[in-house]
Amino acid sequence: MSPALSVSAVTKTYKSGQVALHDINLSVEKGEIFALLGPNGAGKTTLISIICGLVSMTSGRILVDGRDIVQEYRAARAMIGLVPQEIALDIFATVEDTVRFSRGLFGRRAAPAHIEQLLRDLSLWEKRRAPVIELSGGMKRRVMIAKALSHEPDILFLDEPTAGVDVGLRRDMWDLVRRLRDRGVTIILTTHYIEEAEEMADRVGVIDRGRLVLVEETAALMHKLGKRRLSIMMQQRIGAIPPALVGWPLRLEAEGERLVYDFDANAPDTGIPRLLREIDAAGIDYKDLETSRTSLEDIFVGLVEGRA
Repeated sequence: MSPALSVSAVTKTYKSGQVALHDINLSVEKGEIFALLGPNGAGKTTLISIICGLVSMTSGRILVDGRDIVQEYRAARAMIGLVPQEIALDIFATVEDTVRFSRGLFGRRAAPAHIEQLLRDLSLWEKRRAPVIELSGGMKRRVMIAKALSHEPDILFLDEPTAGVDVGLRRDMWDLVRRLRDRGVTIILTTHYIEEAEEMADRVGVIDRGRLVLVEETAALMHKLGKRRLSIMMQQRIGAIPPALVGWPLRLEAEGERLVYDFDANAPDTGIPRLLREIDAAGIDYKDLETSRTSLEDIFVGLVEGRA
């Protein structure tokens, strides 16, 4: 069975000579939620735009369920739904007409029941006869999502879908994403809300300066690169790490109120018992201990900064 998406040796160089993408290779399986992370200007939107046929690639090949996006453009594009960052709607059309029209553009027969369910899922049914110009920014974003799903695509691209939207839409949208995945739809998203990628995505890809630097299952990435953190809350504020502890990889945070020790929870010896014994032996008073795990955001920042 062919993957939902296959990207092979894709590059993009603009006429100015700027290289936006360097030899991107990526495969996304059917029914997978894949999160593409990267700083602004890393190439996320460029890659999505190429896959969706909005931007031409300089070289390489892309297959959507085995269909070449260049040689079989119409068939490949019909399998894709795209929710771009920018809102682009006919502001004088009604919500329902906008979504119905988008379905028709892909040559799909009218499906009133599908459109109604879509509008209900996105809390748009009560607004179905309202012109787009009367909607709030969050409601317009919901219409964009409904448009992208109107023709029942097999792959849904979400480019920064929850940036600047209300909490209600974010919750509704992720509930919808889970239902779509349960029906076999492949979801590919870019996001700055890394905690969402950590919670939702089966795999994560990190792109930086046009290069795909890592692709990993989310859980495996957290296990392999994630560390745990011991925070030691001091009884009194201190100005520097005590001399008795200078051999330890400690940081002083919160203006001297907290010592922080990062450790590998999978290591045979975390060092924590020895560290606490040395703190006690040095007569250093602390009032609380707290452990937490490194987040996907910490891992992402570390990967990007490590390439700087």
